[in-house]
Amino acid sequence: MSSNRPILILQMQRMGDLILSYPLVLWLSRRYPGHPIWMMAEELFYKQLIQVNPGVVTFFPWAERSLTHLRSHKYQLVINLSHDPRAASLAGQVEAEEVFGPVAGADGVRYIRGNWHLYRASLVRSNRHNRFHWADMNALDAVPLNEIAATRWNEPRTITKVASRKIGLFLGASQEAKRPSLDFWQKLGRELLKRDLRPVLLGGPGEVDFARQVARGIPAKVINYAGKQTLAELAYFGQTLGMLVTPDTGPMHLAAWTGLRAVNLSMGNVNCWETGPYQNGHFVLRARMSCVGCWNCHRDRTHCHERFLPRQVAFIIDRINQGEQGRFAQRRLPDLELMATGRSSQGLYSLDVVSPDAPSSARDLLGRFWQQYWGAHFGLWPMDEAASAFAVLREQYPRLRDSMRKGLGHFSRDLRKGLSPRGGRALHEDFWQSSEAALQPARSYCQLYLENGDQAPQAWAGCLGLVEELLDLM
Repeated sequence: MSSNRPILILQMQRMGDLILSYPLVLWLSRRYPGHPIWMMAEELFYKQLIQVNPGVVTFFPWAERSLTHLRSHKYQLVINLSHDPRAASLAGQVEAEEVFGPVAGADGVRYIRGNWHLYRASLVRSNRHNRFHWADMNALDAVPLNEIAATRWNEPRTITKVASRKIGLFLGASQEAKRPSLDFWQKLGRELLKRDLRPVLLGGPGEVDFARQVARGIPAKVINYAGKQTLAELAYFGQTLGMLVTPDTGPMHLAAWTGLRAVNLSMGNVNCWETGPYQNGHFVLRARMSCVGCWNCHRDRTHCHERFLPRQVAFIIDRINQGEQGRFAQRRLPDLELMATGRSSQGLYSLDVVSPDAPSSARDLLGRFWQQYWGAHFGLWPMDEAASAFAVLREQYPRLRDSMRKGLGHFSRDLRKGLSPRGGRALHEDFWQSSEAALQPARSYCQLYLENGDQAPQAWAGCLGLVEELLDLM
């Protein structure tokens, strides 16, 4: 083994999160040649995906023997991508040149190291306007933007016309709200058959019964592999399919990573900018609704599901399968928005609208503004980019501009009160919600920034500087 200090990544999340850490592994292997990359992850997942990982030398399960071994080494870099308190504890116990992510001291108090890891944590409950992908945020504290931007991701591979007629339908998701209904899958299967496309049912052990019910509602014998494949077998089998139609789930990321075109049915409480298929050339289909991209759904039911009409979805799948997605540029979809994955001019993940849209919504312009602001605030590009994005927002939605300026005035007074000797520096639990939704990204970040800085005077001053920076832009 190399004498260079290893790099340790702690990734104790689900299968999709593990695959979204693969770009980070790739970049680190290039940036630190000769330094072996180790990863602590869920054994259930990493063992099945060992052949598609891009450069992890050794995986470790969460076990006492592993912990003893890991604590005995010195590291070039430790990156904790996990929310698990045990991972934060381990990150605080090992010796490393640099550590990013949650870290707990001997007293158990947890801090988050790294601007982007802190920003990512601030998105909990407040991610509506986030436009940074998790795979990019995993890396931005440790990998320069120019190295991320220099990566050229391959387009999904093409196969024979006959094989391309087989359309994989992955039926499950981690939460019911993210998964299409039984009725939807049955109707979609029937619509695909009308277009001479052959649905193939896929899923994990938890979807076995559900897949049988779906198959019973399709008037033809369909291939049903639900619960019959390991992840490795699914990856290999995917190379025989024309595409995979899937909700936001781990196998979607596996498909994108292994070159199988994915069409993501983005429904429920997900933000496709954060967790859509990461590589270029895939597609995201989401409802035309103002509330898409939510952290939690607070409505009486998931209304976004109703916008996914099986006949319309089958038509879109057929056009994409034939390489005719460009035809949507002249055809507005009444209920859905079709986007293609790619890279922005700045080199980060981007979703480009394929179907023509109405004039940009306030939600979209706010997302663009906050993306440009946070990138500038953390030094990725000049603040001019954020100023330009706000100028467009101001021109199209002047009342929103006025309410944001007013809200920033209240925000500034709150911070000055906390900074004053008699302010008590009290921070109530709903501090992040104490303004209109358009300013919640800044409120949420500052709330976590203050907690991370023990509400010391310099932390309050840092937040006040952020507000003044925003006021200067507006």
